[in-house]
Amino acid sequence: MFLRKTIAVVASVAALSAGLVGTAQAAARNVTYNSSNTGQFQAAIDKGAQVWNASVANVKLVKVAGSANITVSVDNQWPRAYVSSLGRGRWVMGTQAVNEGHDTVRISAHEFGHLLGLPDRRTGLCTDLMSGASAGTSCKNPNPSAKEKAEVEANFRSAVTVQATTFEDAA
Repeated sequence: MFLRKTIAVVASVAALSAGLVGTAQAAARNVTYNSSNTGQFQAAIDKGAQVWNASVANVKLVKVAGSANITVSVDNQWPRAYVSSLGRGRWVMGTQAVNEGHDTVRISAHEFGHLLGLPDRRTGLCTDLMSGASAGTSCKNPNPSAKEKAEVEANFRSAVTVQATTFEDAA
């Protein structure tokens, strides 16, 4: 008799827990990034990560000093991203775009967008983060559009498969 009541209580607690888990929001997936070799661009890179952290709930970009899911570097070419899978790869802060007047925080948020599963869309609209350089040098908006936010949320909710891709962001 005691064993049957104990099993019934355990089953009731399990059912209640399952119901609560079903209504609770899933924890964000942490994706680490290392920008330790980016010199003067570290602050802009961190702000780009913060833009995404403030915009979506299913993934959080976390800065680390060592091994990371995403590595950021700098060179004198155009910015570009090398995506190996969702939330993994590397991107480059290309100073050619900076020297032409493109906003460093927008570049950073845009390149992180690639690692979060978004392609270039070259709409020319400043409101579209993934329009990249097509929005022109006067565009300083680092924020993703509602559609871009929703797409990243969906990517990390269902852990979509992202094919290895290189995004070259030349104008």
